[in-house]
Amino acid sequence: MFELRLLCPEERVEPVSDALEALDALSVSVEDADAQTPAEQALFGEPGMPPPREGWQRSVVVALFSGEAQAQEAAQLLAPQDFFADCRVLGIQAVPDQDWVRLTQSQFEPVEITPSFWIVPTWHEPPAQAREVIRLDPGLAFGTGTHPTTRMCLRWIANHAPRGQRVLDYGCGSGILAIGAAKFGAASVDAVDIDEAAVRSTEDNARANGVTVAAGLPDMASGQYETVLANILATPLKVLAPLLRGHVQAGGHLVLAGILSRQADELKAAYAPYCQLQVSDEEDGWILMTAAV
Repeated sequence: MFELRLLCPEERVEPVSDALEALDALSVSVEDADAQTPAEQALFGEPGMPPPREGWQRSVVVALFSGEAQAQEAAQLLAPQDFFADCRVLGIQAVPDQDWVRLTQSQFEPVEITPSFWIVPTWHEPPAQAREVIRLDPGLAFGTGTHPTTRMCLRWIANHAPRGQRVLDYGCGSGILAIGAAKFGAASVDAVDIDEAAVRSTEDNARANGVTVAAGLPDMASGQYETVLANILATPLKVLAPLLRGHVQAGGHLVLAGILSRQADELKAAYAPYCQLQVSDEEDGWILMTAAV
C-alpha cells in the first residue's frame, strides 16, 4: 500500500477529502500539521453534533491507496483543481506490510478498575489479583474501559454493587457498563442505544461474558429503575435531563459521565429542576456526576 500526504488549509480539507474518496482511496484521515509543537490545537466534537471544524488551520490529509500508480495519479488529478489552491503534496511513500491484528492487539492491555476488578481483552490472561473480569475486545462501539469516563462509571458500579436492582444503561455503546452491573449482581439490566451496531455489540459482549442483558433502541427503556447509568457527553446529557431523571425511581441513583470538569456547573443547572447532581469522581479532566433521588 502507498500513502499520499497533502498539506491543506482548514477550508480545503473537506473538498480534498471528498475528492480523494472519489478517486478510490482506501481511507482518508486528517491530522494536525502542527501536532507536537507549540502551535498544536485541540479540536473536540460530540457524538450526534456537527463537527466544530473540518480540520485544523494547517491539516495533513493522508490518503491510502493500494498501489503507487494510483497515489501518483490522484496527486496529478488534484493539482489543477480550483479547490486544491493553497494545498501541496508532501509526498508519496510505501506503507510497510504489518500484521495489523497483532499490532492492534498490542495496543490494548488489561485495564484496572479496582485492584480486584479488571477489563481484559480476550488475548490476555487476567491478572492474578482479578476477582471480577469483563472480557472485552476493541470494536466499533464506544467503551473499552480505557477512557476515564468508562473507568469512573465502572468504579462506581463496583463500589455500589447494584445487587438485586433493576438497572438502565442509556447510550450503552459496547455494553460495558451494563455488563459490569450484571456482574455485580443486578437482577435485570436494560441497555439502550440509538446505534443498532451498539445494540448488536452489547448483545455479543454480554453473551461472551456469560451475563444476561436486554439490549435495544431507546424506546425499549420503560418504567423506573433503581440505577440509571448514562456515559454520553455533556450536550446530550443536558437535553436528556427530564427523560433520564424520569427513569429513576424514588431512592434510586442517577450516574452521569462524559462530562469535562469545566462543565460541572452546566450539568448542575440543567438537572436542578429534577435532582441535585454532585461530582463523585474525577480523572484526567473528566468527572462523574451522581444524584441520589
